[in-house]
Amino acid sequence: MRRESGRTALLARLIGLADELRKRPEVRQATVFRAVLIPPVGGRLTRPARFDVAVLVQTVSSDTLASVRSDPAFTALDGALRGASSNVHVMAARCARLLAPVDHTRDGLFLFNYFASADGRLDTEAAINVWEHLAAWYIAQTGLTNSALLAPTGPCDYVLVNHARWDTGLPTLAARQFSKRTFHTYVRANLRDNHLIAMPALYRLA
Repeated sequence: MRRESGRTALLARLIGLADELRKRPEVRQATVFRAVLIPPVGGRLTRPARFDVAVLVQTVSSDTLASVRSDPAFTALDGALRGASSNVHVMAARCARLLAPVDHTRDGLFLFNYFASADGRLDTEAAINVWEHLAAWYIAQTGLTNSALLAPTGPCDYVLVNHARWDTGLPTLAARQFSKRTFHTYVRANLRDNHLIAMPALYRLA
């Protein structure tokens, strides 16, 4: 989205369609997010993750994905995004690891961190191992108490997407993370050594 007025209108449309989706018994939650910070991504990537609007639809099981995606509200939601945006990515996923459920009932600072293999050789299971290795750092250093690690169930540009929230503002989270020497010597070093590119984006509820 290029214009703020256009994004505001799109978000209102998406929220209404998400409300419709939540009426289905197979849908646990349908949540719309607006980006507040998308840092630049280094390296050469075919599909850098730069999405200023995100929609998360959570179903009771992966077996219901096909029926939910065929719902008129989902079709309209997908069409609204594609009609307003030049870059849309739809990912069917399973929850590969869960630290604790991410609370969407109230606003916070929400993370969608897209991971891609830098050399195309790192698969999802290997990426999960890297994430598990780094998760303890985020718990200890940033106060992370929840996280849902989403793994694609089909072909995808990303090997993982990590979703989480903090009850803090951007300056506080940035200070907790970037001021730590170990963020560079441990977190970034592990990502680099495993040829894993992290593309984080921070959101608020729409």
